[in-house]
This record gives sequence, structure tokens and C-alpha cells, in this order.
Amino acid sequence: MIRRAASLWGIGVFSKFFHELTQFRHPWWAAGPGRSTSIQMQDNTKTRRKPNIRISQADHARLSALASTVAVRNPEASDELLAELERARIVADGSISADTVQMGSSVTFKPDTGDAKTVTLVFPGDADISAGKVSIFTPIGTALIGLSAGQSMTWNARDGRRHELLVLAVSQTALQGETADRRAPASSTIAASV
Repeated sequence: MIRRAASLWGIGVFSKFFHELTQFRHPWWAAGPGRSTSIQMQDNTKTRRKPNIRISQADHARLSALASTVAVRNPEASDELLAELERARIVADGSISADTVQMGSSVTFKPDTGDAKTVTLVFPGDADISAGKVSIFTPIGTALIGLSAGQSMTWNARDGRRHELLVLAVSQTALQGETADRRAPASSTIAASV
């Protein structure tokens, strides 16, 4: 009885595998040297894996609460930020390295669209693009959080175009330590400015 069940299972697995192989319009064995297939092209268009990011416990808590507060008004920006927070490695506040982008960090990066730029990553209420202060809720602000010098990241602009940036340098300009609570205004204040 056990032998019969095992042989039937084996036949089922083989037939499923064979069925999947024969369903391709251009199977891999038909390509030959120098010829490409649609299967190979699909593999070349995969998106790059996102880099590992680190976020302090305090920034993670504040940004999670902020994203939840803003979700009704700006669901796309909230979802993007929550996705980054979800994949981030959360580290103790004093353990995050100085070359990691945090809230209040000044970041020099090179976008794929031109020359290097320096911005400061801020909460929405403090954003002022003319002063180089970029909100965490902008696509580029969300892309920068948690990156370290030398890392690159692809991100989507609001018009849907895909871009890439490379972090060149990070410096910490925000208040640290016991005054860090003053960095982030209350969620209701921030939500009103988004």
C-alpha cells in the first residue's frame, strides 16, 4: 500500500513538472547558443533587491505612529513609509552608526538624474525644499531613511518613473541624546501639515 502511494505521488510530481516545462512558448532547451528566449528576458527585468537598512527604535516608533496617523489623508506615502519601516532592522538608539540616515541627518547623495545634492531629512512640518529640508513623506525621503554611506537604492517618483540614488555621505545635525524628544513634534501637528 505504501509503495503504491509513493509511486503515484512520484508520477504526480513528474507529470506536474513535465506539464510546466511544456507550457512555455520557447522552452529553455530550444534556444540554442546565441539565441535568446522570452524566459531569459523576463529574468533580466527583475527588480534589484533593496539594500539592508537600519533605523533607531525611537525613529521607528515615531515614524510608525506618524504613518498610521497620515494613512487616511495620504495612503500612498504612508504605505511606502510603512513598507520601509517593516523591512528595517531596528537597533537601539545609541547603537546606530553615525553614517546611517536618521531623522535630522544631512545626506549627500547622487541621483541618477544629475549632480550630487545635500538635503536634511525632516518631519513634514519642518520641510522646506528651498532650505534643503526634505520631508520623510516624499519618495526620496522615504528612500533615504536607514541607508548608510555607499548604499544605493531605487525608488519611484510620484509620476511613476523609477530612479536610483547613491548615498555619498551622512552627517548627524539633529539634536541627539536627552533632547531627542524635541526632534519630533506631536503626531497631530505633523498630520495637519501633510
